[in-house]
Amino acid sequence: MPEAEGERGNPLLKSLAPLIVDAGIPVALYYVLSDGFGFSTVAALGWSSVVPALRTVWDLVSSHSVNGLALLMLVVNAVGLALSAVAGDPRLMMAKDSGVSSVVGIAILLSVRTKRPLMTAGLKPWVTKGSAAGNAAWDRLMAGSERFRRAERRFSAIWGTALLTECVVKVIGAYTVPVHTMVWLGTVLTVVAVLAAMLIAGGSCADPMEKMVKAEVEAECTADASGVDVGTGAPAGAPAGAAAGAGS
Repeated sequence: MPEAEGERGNPLLKSLAPLIVDAGIPVALYYVLSDGFGFSTVAALGWSSVVPALRTVWDLVSSHSVNGLALLMLVVNAVGLALSAVAGDPRLMMAKDSGVSSVVGIAILLSVRTKRPLMTAGLKPWVTKGSAAGNAAWDRLMAGSERFRRAERRFSAIWGTALLTECVVKVIGAYTVPVHTMVWLGTVLTVVAVLAAMLIAGGSCADPMEKMVKAEVEAECTADASGVDVGTGAPAGAPAGAAAGAGS
């Protein structure tokens, strides 16, 4: 069905759009401003970082709820832009961007110890496909499956580690690689880190969670078709004590 296929595609588009806006567009803008319009290296770096900040603001404004990760990115981008105005040194600016961005990786890692890891906001739509049945299955598994909760936490831990490692490598590169080269090389490092996180976290966490949600949805559908409440074993719509009475 076309509508279902559209819902399936949305999580993929949502996951790739930030990478394009936060990495691809700023790099292209940097070279256009520096090579095409003669901007200084510092000015080109500063203006190219405006796009990711605007994207984060738009995400927050257009969202019906506060996304913790988007809010964190907004703060990081705001601090980065403020520091760009006073840095004056292109290498310091590049190191600063990586250093400030490392806050995101650290925050994701710290959130693993909370009830709602930061990466869950992007993970849940991918796993549930945005369907009501999938969301309900997610909630049941979160309440009753330690394996499911462990996979959710591990997903954020993998992403946080990948982003933090990327930041460390980029800071080193900022002081050891020519600036003009590091602009595109930094994007390559970002893409590699994101792809590595997607492959590792996807294979070890998202895929098993998706299968668990699918199995839970199918079990619920089977129970509904047979007229049995999957939670109590009683006929659907029967009083809560019916199952216990039937077994006595």
